[in-house]
Amino acid sequence: MMLLGLAVAPGFAICLFIYLMDKYDREPAGLLIKSFLLGMGCVVLPLCVQALALTLGLRENNGTIAGTAAFAYGVVGVSEELAKFLVLRLYAYPKKAFNEPMDGIVYAVMIGMGFATLENIAYVGRYGFGTGVARMFLSVPAHATFAILMGYYAGMAKFIPHKSSLLLLQGLLIAVFFHGSFDFFLFLGNNIFLMGASVITLFFAARLSIRAIRKDKALSKKLHEQHFFEEEHSPDNAES
Repeated sequence: MMLLGLAVAPGFAICLFIYLMDKYDREPAGLLIKSFLLGMGCVVLPLCVQALALTLGLRENNGTIAGTAAFAYGVVGVSEELAKFLVLRLYAYPKKAFNEPMDGIVYAVMIGMGFATLENIAYVGRYGFGTGVARMFLSVPAHATFAILMGYYAGMAKFIPHKSSLLLLQGLLIAVFFHGSFDFFLFLGNNIFLMGASVITLFFAARLSIRAIRKDKALSKKLHEQHFFEEEHSPDNAES
């Protein structure tokens, strides 16, 4: 039971933190829970892709830097971030409740933390307490930063329609880049220098994520001061 708590606590804590950041027009709890659960469910896609890659001889460390990079970026990074992106784009993005740029971050984080929590349960169940502690400070926060960056661009895309496709693609590619880079250094070998490179990657992703949250919070505050949300939820603007 303690291991299960260790596995799920980081994801839940990050979800709560992001939820509290969205203080002007919070999302319906039902949509957030469904996003989290769909994030857990979308693990199936990368599992299939990575299993196929293994049958083709692609592995996380096959003795060459190019092979490791191909697996980190092209297999793990693409499959995992694409799975989360599809849930964000097909489920959360079209919702009427997605009505401010900050919502892109909120929904993306719920999806990402659903994915990371299920992944964490599997790792902690297999490798134990030490792995749970390490992932609490590295892998789960890393998934959160990937989600925030993807969600930031999804939020912009929703409200800049003529650039939506480019912005959505940009968000996906940035998430893939940081995810692939984070894993690449870990896959190369288990030593302090490569671990440090992964931590540095996480540091830069976290800095960009903090900046993205601050920008969207400032915009939400401005919209709130302009009574945007009151107008959005007024009877005249309600759905029939």
